[in-house]
Amino acid sequence: MSITDNTADIRLAIIGLGYVGLPLAAEFGKRRKVVGFDINAARIAALRAGQDMTLEVSEEELSEAVGLSYSTELSDLVDCNFYIVTVPTPIDAHKRPDLSPLIRASRIIGKVLNKGDIVVYESTVYPGATEEDCVPELEAVSGLKFNVDFYVGYSPERVNPGDKAHRVATIKKVTAGSTPEVAELIDRLYREIIVAGTHKASSIRVAEAAKVIENTQRDLNIALINELAIIFNKLGLETEAVLEAAGTKWNFLPFRPGLVGGHCIGVDPYYLTYKAEAIGYHPQIILAGRRLNDGMGAYAVSQLVKAMVKRRIQVEGARVLVMGLTFKENCPDLRNTRVVDIVRELEEYNVVADVYDPWVSLEEARHEYGITPVVELQDGVYDAIIVAVAHDRFRAIGVNKIRALGKSTHVLYDLKYIFKPEEADVRL
Repeated sequence: MSITDNTADIRLAIIGLGYVGLPLAAEFGKRRKVVGFDINAARIAALRAGQDMTLEVSEEELSEAVGLSYSTELSDLVDCNFYIVTVPTPIDAHKRPDLSPLIRASRIIGKVLNKGDIVVYESTVYPGATEEDCVPELEAVSGLKFNVDFYVGYSPERVNPGDKAHRVATIKKVTAGSTPEVAELIDRLYREIIVAGTHKASSIRVAEAAKVIENTQRDLNIALINELAIIFNKLGLETEAVLEAAGTKWNFLPFRPGLVGGHCIGVDPYYLTYKAEAIGYHPQIILAGRRLNDGMGAYAVSQLVKAMVKRRIQVEGARVLVMGLTFKENCPDLRNTRVVDIVRELEEYNVVADVYDPWVSLEEARHEYGITPVVELQDGVYDAIIVAVAHDRFRAIGVNKIRALGKSTHVLYDLKYIFKPEEADVRL
């Protein structure tokens, strides 16, 4: 394929069918033939049966994607000439970028890459990763030369798991390519499905940087509010009341305190700080915000323990219910959930912590965190209850039924402000 060809000549493959890749593949699949590729055979089998375990794409939407096929076989990629990579970019135990899924995907594509092909990456990375880390893998495996035989692009994902209003087609898309001609072709392809429009960045590195600072900015804003909540708690002020009052000013940003997890906000800043340190600059504000947000689970437990002591509730050996395990409300996504920090901190006090979350897969919770959530709840058994995730289902249960789960003397901690101030014993 020549890079001057129109989008009708594109034979598309999406590599990675998770929270990012599947919605993208389904949208393209409504308009053209697409090979959806994933190394997880169970995932492919479920999708072929019309089931998306992430709940991001409905069975009806999958059936509408008539051009979308699913595969784990490399041979099904041979006839493709345009690849979009949507694999995870996590951090390791030392909070350093883990590019291994990205490298593996690049090597897979390298085995089928032909002259004129284009590879676009959507995974969140630090500026320079596409051309410095991924391109060498493509060259080494394929034997082809970058920007002579094949080309690359970058178009950062902007999905919001559980959000049914902001979907892949209704969120403006940033695009970039390794040459002006490739950038234009990539932009035209995405415009087929993105009704919100596109923004063509001046370079791949600019697009990479734009993505990584989106979530870094959110992380720092939440860190500020978390620190304010700690200060207000010490001053005996109701944090939500202060924020509501401040929010009457037109330009006050409506952030709220809480745990900061997930695949983006709690991860992406470390990609930027890693790159900054690699070029000799030690970031201060970004890392300070990360430290504060990473410590909120322990802080929340310290608040709970103090409240229990004030009510003369024996902490050691107490039974505490943690309501919610996902990283955010109304979705089954467990990636980098910081509710785990609360569970682990409670265990440090020799507290028996039960976790309840009707959204999560029990198998995934056991596999990822060694936690087996309870399926049924009993009244009158808990010394304390923490509402850690603002699932609508928890709101629907109501404060009275949730309190009924506790013993005659117990503490109710509303971490997510889902109840009125007077209905909870402790709030962040």
